[in-house]
Amino acid sequence: MNKLKQVLETVLRAESSFIDSESGELNYAKVKDSADKIDERLISLLIEHKELKGKFFIKIKDVYVFNIQDFKFFLDESRIDNSYTKYANIIGLADNNGLLENRSEVVLDFPFKDCVLEGGQSTEEGIDAYFEYSNKSGKYEEKKSKRNEIFFNQVLAHDEIDRLFDRKALVNWKRFTKDSKKDGEALKEIKRDKTGLIQENLIIKGNNLLALHSLKSEFAGKIKLVYIDPPYNTEGAANTFTYNNTFNHSTWLTFVKNRAEIAKVLIKDDGFFALAIDHAELFYAGLLLDGVFGRENRVGVIAIETNPRGRSDSKFFATSHEYLLVYASNQEKAGINNLTLTKEQESNFNLEDGISSYRLLPFRRSGSNSTPKERPNLYYPIYFNSKSGEISLEKNVGFDEINPIDTSGGSRVWRQSKKRCEEAVKNGDLVVKGESKKYSVYLKDRIKDGRKPKTFWSNPKYDASSHGTILLKDMLGDKLFSYPKSIYLMEDILKILTSPNDTILDYHAGSGTTGHAVLNLNQEDTGNRKFILIEQMDYIETVTVPRIKEVLKRSKSDDSFIYCGLAKWNEQAKEEIQNAKDLSTLIKLFDTLYEKYFLNYNVKIKEFKDKIIKEENLKKLTLAEQKGMFLTMLDLNQMYVQESEMSDKKYGISNEDQKLTKAFYSEK
Repeated sequence: MNKLKQVLETVLRAESSFIDSESGELNYAKVKDSADKIDERLISLLIEHKELKGKFFIKIKDVYVFNIQDFKFFLDESRIDNSYTKYANIIGLADNNGLLENRSEVVLDFPFKDCVLEGGQSTEEGIDAYFEYSNKSGKYEEKKSKRNEIFFNQVLAHDEIDRLFDRKALVNWKRFTKDSKKDGEALKEIKRDKTGLIQENLIIKGNNLLALHSLKSEFAGKIKLVYIDPPYNTEGAANTFTYNNTFNHSTWLTFVKNRAEIAKVLIKDDGFFALAIDHAELFYAGLLLDGVFGRENRVGVIAIETNPRGRSDSKFFATSHEYLLVYASNQEKAGINNLTLTKEQESNFNLEDGISSYRLLPFRRSGSNSTPKERPNLYYPIYFNSKSGEISLEKNVGFDEINPIDTSGGSRVWRQSKKRCEEAVKNGDLVVKGESKKYSVYLKDRIKDGRKPKTFWSNPKYDASSHGTILLKDMLGDKLFSYPKSIYLMEDILKILTSPNDTILDYHAGSGTTGHAVLNLNQEDTGNRKFILIEQMDYIETVTVPRIKEVLKRSKSDDSFIYCGLAKWNEQAKEEIQNAKDLSTLIKLFDTLYEKYFLNYNVKIKEFKDKIIKEENLKKLTLAEQKGMFLTMLDLNQMYVQESEMSDKKYGISNEDQKLTKAFYSEK
């Protein structure tokens, strides 16, 4: 067992994600989690090694099947030393998998964690209207309730989930340019680059979970930044999740988790996932995303003042800021850009040499954590020749020794390590002023590459009211959307986390601020960034699309965007109902509705056919009211049309939409 254990450990260490970033040891919890998920990286490592392949795989005919239970059992038995001395000097909780402290593991557990939630609301209110038969009145009475969501257990409903996540047909394709009319233009082609990647701005209407899975075949590992501003699930007027309170609180986590997991698949190795959130779900969202992306890949928790006045309806503290959680796909491969300086900041850099403008910062550290006891590696002498102006870290004849001593005679430390100080001396970035025994050392802080972003952003331009709500009202002529983000905030996020040729995805597109910012930034730096916006709410057609079209209209570029939607089966039924000329047509249509489409679970078909449609009260209703009654019978958990089945004539998908769907999925 010891030999096999050593072999297994060596093989597993080839995958960096299995190694704990702090201890450098194998993280067995991650390995076991990968086994449970049949992670391709783990399976590839094991099956490519002859000895491990023979130990952990069973050959059935010509197929090798991974024996998960044997593999996990071996991990448990070979890792745990049951002797008392193993734990004699360690304080910590343990279970059958060893010490929790050693595993660096914190688990967020909640109801529905192992489920998939479709989340299919199409309006902010999330109200389902339906007709329910009343035995008391002998009539169908209209009822209203919060949407009842369906949870699919990942084990028990495997087939349903597979079908749910299959690629969907896309319909209603249009291209919009600055010169397009209200309804856009017929789409003739989908542009791609030399690698085959779609090079179009996309706005997709439909369930964002299903849309994300539909994007997988074309965009897996291609997205540089996934930015989302999801429903906050908070209390009071700031709640943007009021359309579905059944999500509260564990269901909200399931909602976010399902979508973050597929978003991870779409992100490039050097890409990022960024989530905007307020305090109500901050801690839970952080722990949840730690589990999805890895705690070691959490590269930033940024507080942003978006409401300088403070929220007056807050019960205790007047909320004035929210957070941005930033995760790298792989922090070892990722890097962020600096922000350009404001004019006010630039004024502080009033010195200049042949390289750039700069300011002088004291090289001696002050304040907390600044003594040799606390930072011994930052305490060393610097040598200075006052006649030649030469600076050295080596003791030489004619050089004065300078130590980081403060004005009271106490020992401090320098701002940088000795190695980095040597680089500063070599680059001419270290400056010594004063006379013998009274020297002061300074570091040139350069303006050359801008400034590294801080973790607290406070600037009037991030005010969501002035540069979000009012901006949108100016563009569209009315207040059509609650809590849009500041356009300048979104632009700065893009400047930090993307480059000019990247693709950005926002699957909670809302009013379209992300797409607006992408187009603005391209104008500013002549970039060619592309956006993908997904929104399932009906306001996509009254706010999001009109806003982006208005941005194009006001810009100097010749850019455009494609608009399309997931094909919903029951949409065809809605059209047939709306086109009915009279009640008799609706009655004839009813047989088609329950045979061909999906009706609400509480519709009593036989009673409706035999009794209700014959009642005088039904006949007295206006045609619009009669149509409304039939429309509410349709199941609002609408079934979307699979791409593989879209040619079936019963779905009514046009040849042109089928052709464009195939083109989107790189098929002829």
